[in-house]
Amino acid sequence: MIPAQVIRKKRDGRELDAEELRAFIEGILDGSVMEAQAAAFLMATLFRGMTESETATLTRVMLESGKTFSYPEIKLPKIDKHSTGGIGDKVSLILGPLAACLDLAVPMMAGRGLGHTGGTIDKLESIPGFKTTLDETQCSALLREIGIFIVGQSEKVAPADRVLYALRDVTGTVESIPLIVGSILSKKLAAGTDGLVLDVKVGQGAFMKTLSDAQALAHGLVHTGALLGLPVRALLTRMDDPLGATVGNRNETYECLQILRNPNSKKETYTDLIELTLTLAAEMALAGGHEAQFESAYKRAQIALESGAALERFEKMVSLQGGDLAAFEALAKKPARAERVWTAPRESADLEILSESIGYAGIELGAGRKTRADVLDLDAGFEFFRKSGAQ
Repeated sequence: MIPAQVIRKKRDGRELDAEELRAFIEGILDGSVMEAQAAAFLMATLFRGMTESETATLTRVMLESGKTFSYPEIKLPKIDKHSTGGIGDKVSLILGPLAACLDLAVPMMAGRGLGHTGGTIDKLESIPGFKTTLDETQCSALLREIGIFIVGQSEKVAPADRVLYALRDVTGTVESIPLIVGSILSKKLAAGTDGLVLDVKVGQGAFMKTLSDAQALAHGLVHTGALLGLPVRALLTRMDDPLGATVGNRNETYECLQILRNPNSKKETYTDLIELTLTLAAEMALAGGHEAQFESAYKRAQIALESGAALERFEKMVSLQGGDLAAFEALAKKPARAERVWTAPRESADLEILSESIGYAGIELGAGRKTRADVLDLDAGFEFFRKSGAQ
């Protein structure tokens, strides 16, 4: 395999066979393919796309590049959720513990920030001591005891995806549908899930700006999952406004804690986050086969949230993964080192929040990365007192 030939073939829109794809991806890992060549391949894929066969092969190669987990001792349905990324999307921090209250096992392998969107692992690392890297024995113990863990992608799991993921973030190739499909499904298949619920974001704050692009991504994920033996359910959800009341790592995590403690809060900036979380929890229950109707699954999730069961599960997860919630709260309540407040230019102005711009402004503040080596400022972020459309 000559890397430049593979790049040219993809650049010219021709289909790569399985051997070419496998050799190129393995070459990225062993160093025989240079980082510049990998970046060129990603850009060619962004512009030329991949066939269904290529996408399935790419996913399988990334999956087989590392270790896979199965947890045969866990008898509950193992159901996970993944979001394609949005501004203020902290759903997993509430949803994971909530779904674990619905007789599901939730082996959640989450990601870091990508492009202008934040990442679940970055948010959880704002909790002092929280371990986002666990071995298989520790993960199995957590599933047995509380039905959930949330970890990052270790070096042993889909290492090919880990390298490509970081390159996509800094080469302007995040939006490529086959690369998104391969990245998501290789990790979820490696984590040993029995089913997957996808939150495919669409709107000006999402990677998929149009409904047609979001539908294409959802189709690619569902179809490729089926080809590889993973049942996938996909929802299309709006991402024009930031989700919830905050953007940033520590303040998003603190927002989730406040919602878990007071899920009946009438705060207008919380309602979209709570509604989406309950909807996804219901879909996970349906995927696990415990409920046949969405309405009954939704009601069951609502009861688990409002009863405090999800809060208790979250607190146990944080403790068992080494986190110190008391220390976290002390940090979250500290006055900001610097603060600026924006108000409407006139009282009757119709508010519009440009989510994507908020995401990139967050990167400038240090809440996201410009390069792979950047260290995040976990305190940086935004708080919103109104939603778009308000006066």
